[in-house]
Amino acid sequence: MVKQLEHIGIAVKNLEAANECYAKLLGIQPYKTEEVKSENVITSFFKTGDSKVELLEATSPDSAIAKFIESRGEGLHHVAFEVEDIRAEIQRLEKEGFRILNPEPKRGADNKLVCFIHPKTANGVLVELCQSL
Repeated sequence: MVKQLEHIGIAVKNLEAANECYAKLLGIQPYKTEEVKSENVITSFFKTGDSKVELLEATSPDSAIAKFIESRGEGLHHVAFEVEDIRAEIQRLEKEGFRILNPEPKRGADNKLVCFIHPKTANGVLVELCQSL
């Protein structure tokens, strides 16, 4: 079961410039920047109330973020929801007909286990499930 909106992910070409933009927009600085080598991205996070904004810059031209920006440009990449038990949610959602892109959760940014739901089965939105480690 989903606990809350965890974050929204925004694909950006230049993380430094995007950090400056969102710092002005939100009136705060990012609280964390980290590289996620498994996804070939560098991310930064802004805390906004009970949820977050994650900015993602590709570190490799063959990363999912680089491909996303190439085909769609910068912008909203995914919506992430926090769950108690990610493996139970994967099983539940598969039974409901959702296509899980990585049925075995992997370590993601911000000390989370993550998996993704294919946008074609979620009304065109890439959905990420997150579980705190």
